[in-house]
Amino acid sequence: MRLSRYFLPVLKENPSEAQIVSHRLMLRAGMIKQQSAGIYSWLPLGFRVLRKLENIVHEEQIRAGHIPMLMPTLQSADLWRESGRYDDYGEEMLRITDRHNRDMLFGPTNEEMITDIFRSHVGSYKDLPMTLYHIQWKFRDEIRPRFGVMRGREFLMKDGYNFDLTKEDALHAYNRHLVSYLRTYERMGLQAIPMRADGGPIGGDYTHEFLVLAETGESEVFYDSAVTDLTFGDRDIDYDDVAQCQSILEEFTTKYARTDETHDAALFAEIPQDRQRTARGIEVGQIFYFGTKYSEPMGATVQGPDGKPTPVHMGSHGIGVSRLIGAIIEASHDDNGIIWPEGVTPFHVGIVNLKQGDTEADAACEALYNSFTALGLDPLYDDRKERAGGKFATMDLIGLPWRITVGPRGLKNGVVELTCRRTGTSQELPPEQAIEKVAQIYAPHRVHGL
Repeated sequence: MRLSRYFLPVLKENPSEAQIVSHRLMLRAGMIKQQSAGIYSWLPLGFRVLRKLENIVHEEQIRAGHIPMLMPTLQSADLWRESGRYDDYGEEMLRITDRHNRDMLFGPTNEEMITDIFRSHVGSYKDLPMTLYHIQWKFRDEIRPRFGVMRGREFLMKDGYNFDLTKEDALHAYNRHLVSYLRTYERMGLQAIPMRADGGPIGGDYTHEFLVLAETGESEVFYDSAVTDLTFGDRDIDYDDVAQCQSILEEFTTKYARTDETHDAALFAEIPQDRQRTARGIEVGQIFYFGTKYSEPMGATVQGPDGKPTPVHMGSHGIGVSRLIGAIIEASHDDNGIIWPEGVTPFHVGIVNLKQGDTEADAACEALYNSFTALGLDPLYDDRKERAGGKFATMDLIGLPWRITVGPRGLKNGVVELTCRRTGTSQELPPEQAIEKVAQIYAPHRVHGL
């Protein structure tokens, strides 16, 4: 993409309404524009990152054996009356009436609708296990929307739902989701710690939230510092292997890590004092097992092995896709702007032409641009007739992990400058070597389908 032809409305000044770093930087970098309280338009740069995250989630869900679909944003209130949640959910639910005076709602979650779909089409235990999921916009009418996409009213979420014959099967689905989420977050460059949490209005006795540690987090968290040493890495996982999934769950959840709702001071005190930590965390996902909470009142049964109707055991599993962008920025930025991890960057490399209009500099930049494009990478070429300082400031603000600077002086020596955004270190390389180095950096991510 050539910056002269792109829509990137960056701001030089900090917006007064932005209270936290991610909100401020997303507005300044031209990623979003507020349309009303807690509701944002996603501008081209922000939309690119949103789609990157969405693709990673899809890939890891499908890898785990889960089946994608799509449900509508508007739901019938009758389904929620069946489950008993319509009156219990509270004012966060946006209730509306259509022209025929039918009660509708803008879905905050989809347990009722997916249960209705399941009961309409699945009748035998032989069709189980089954996990369906979608990535869809949700709406929760927050009383005080704030912090940009971190606590907005409209947000993009992946929500998945498992249907199993027994509690044991459903708990394996729970473990499978935990494993897939660990891989998902690490691919995004995040350490998201699974913490024992409260079921809230969704319900369930088994639930973990995934939290990213950040000073601006809304939740107070208590944890054993040893959990921050755990990494999932590039493990070869058989998601049908019950013992393997269970062992990973135990590895990542045995050490103490809880939100304030479930904090146990006595258990926390048993941790060696030098490993006791209290911090703030940003919730980026949650998994639930809630048994037959929805299947029993809504008649979601299958014919069991004994020929009798059996309510299915269910769970739900969510990832806040749009919220993740804020969490990544909170965890990865400096005074100059965003620092994108390679796995989610909107563009793989920035190309800065120090002397636009110079024949040799223009030709070298075009050659770099074409070479990266031929390799399947997305370069952002700043071909504007702007001063060098402004170009560098824009690249630092939008946070591309790598930048190649091209100027007449370097070209006389046969080199360009390759700069790492995270460390600020630069090295002079022949253009071909700079291309090769960037391509090698992104090779692991491209294996994963990015």
